[in-house]
Amino acid sequence: MPHDKSGRSESTEEYLEALFKLSRSDGGITVGRLAEELHVAPSSVSQMLVRLAEEGLVVRGADGTPQLTGQGEHEGALLVRRHRLSERLLSDLLDLPWDKVHEEACKMEHALSPEVEARLADRLGHPSTCPHGHVIPDEDGHLAEPPVRSLDQLRAGEHGVIAHVSEDQPELLRYLASLGLIPQARVSVESIAPFGGPHLVRVGGSEYAVGPEVAARVFVRADERAA
Repeated sequence: MPHDKSGRSESTEEYLEALFKLSRSDGGITVGRLAEELHVAPSSVSQMLVRLAEEGLVVRGADGTPQLTGQGEHEGALLVRRHRLSERLLSDLLDLPWDKVHEEACKMEHALSPEVEARLADRLGHPSTCPHGHVIPDEDGHLAEPPVRSLDQLRAGEHGVIAHVSEDQPELLRYLASLGLIPQARVSVESIAPFGGPHLVRVGGSEYAVGPEVAARVFVRADERAA
């Protein structure tokens, strides 16, 4: 069933949101990544991409990969905005732990009307990021993100500030919080074990060995105070 003035189904909105987020990631958009992101079969992704193309929301690039059109990107950005504002509502006003807000926000975002979205943003004080550190697009769908690198890409001796973390695994979020690896925390890489071993990182005055898989899901920006 459609939920807002766009007339899009909830399923279509989920695809647009996932397409928007993947389009801004290092790996870009592929059928496989969309299937993994949405927990559906690749064949279902291919069928939906055909529908989205018919609706003028997706085109095929020169290499055959799907790309959002201007309209698709705009709608995707606004869906991401509603999701991240919903996370802020759940975290800031309802005190829901940060490892639970993503899943709940996935349910809420489709029901927010433009008026409720505007009032929610005002009530929250127009936050710039979600609880996991991701930038919230503005009301026009513009999204300005700082350049970041994943923690596993930092070399020994490098440091920075955690910009955001992957939010789709509650167990990971609880683990990161237990180490103090949260947005705005300053982190430095003390050493790196050879042969794909863990990074020894310093955060909050403590040192922890962080494996490559976890480090790949923590994203760091330059520390402006140290510049």
